[in-house]
Amino acid sequence: MSDKSFDVRRDHKYCDSRYLEDFKIGETFYIPSRTMNDAMFAAFQLASGDNDPIHYDVEYCKARGHPNMLAHGMQVMIQTAAGAGTFPHQVTESLLGMIELSGRILKPVYAGDTVYPLLTVSEIKVQNTTGVLCLDADVWNQDNVKVFEGKHWYLIRRRPAVG
Repeated sequence: MSDKSFDVRRDHKYCDSRYLEDFKIGETFYIPSRTMNDAMFAAFQLASGDNDPIHYDVEYCKARGHPNMLAHGMQVMIQTAAGAGTFPHQVTESLLGMIELSGRILKPVYAGDTVYPLLTVSEIKVQNTTGVLCLDADVWNQDNVKVFEGKHWYLIRRRPAVG
């Protein structure tokens, strides 16, 4: 016997969707930590086509003074993908899309390092029916050293008028 009051397409969700007005400056969205392992390096190489040995040859890296394979900057940046955390579940009805991103590599990340990404609301630009939500995108390593800082900009709907 099924429960007719539960509609899987309507009710199967992480949480109610939020709109631009629901966000506050300083609000944070954690992304699960992950250890940068050899499989992640190989997957990034395959996806990116980047064949620079500094990212995929341990002996090449050691000969150049690195303790292990050096993560590609974009490999570090993708650790801030909002989809890896709770943010996209909170904007299922309001998100129109990512419209811009930026970032700076601050310190090296090596195979074996564990990274801790975090998104923080840093700016909210209100428009007529939408707005732009800016999230600071930061990554720290296991030694509590910030290795990446950047920004994501998302176009978000404002809450629909009631009535």
